[in-house]
Amino acid sequence: MTVVASGPTASMTMPGTAPGSMEHPANLRVVNALSYRVILQPDADDGGFNVVIPAFPRAHTQGDDAEDALKNAREIIELELGYLAEKGLPIPPTDAENVRIERVSVALPAA
Repeated sequence: MTVVASGPTASMTMPGTAPGSMEHPANLRVVNALSYRVILQPDADDGGFNVVIPAFPRAHTQGDDAEDALKNAREIIELELGYLAEKGLPIPPTDAENVRIERVSVALPAA
């Protein structure tokens, strides 16, 4: 069993993993998790959702439903983070802390 959240994080392994193995919980390195804003935009043509990730403007993905879109967003963020780390490039800072999204409705002015 692997537990994954957005960005790099610790993982859990199946019970009974040998203490000397790299996957044993005592041998895991814990790092801070990162959180990124993910915007799901309904796709009127194909259904499902297109995903926008402001911290990773070159990353594009979609999903058949919200759950699928979020799963794919997590995967593309992890791929982007891996690429940046491999190339020694800076990792975008967390941009999802204290984010509040509201909807404002306005009336059109009378003609």
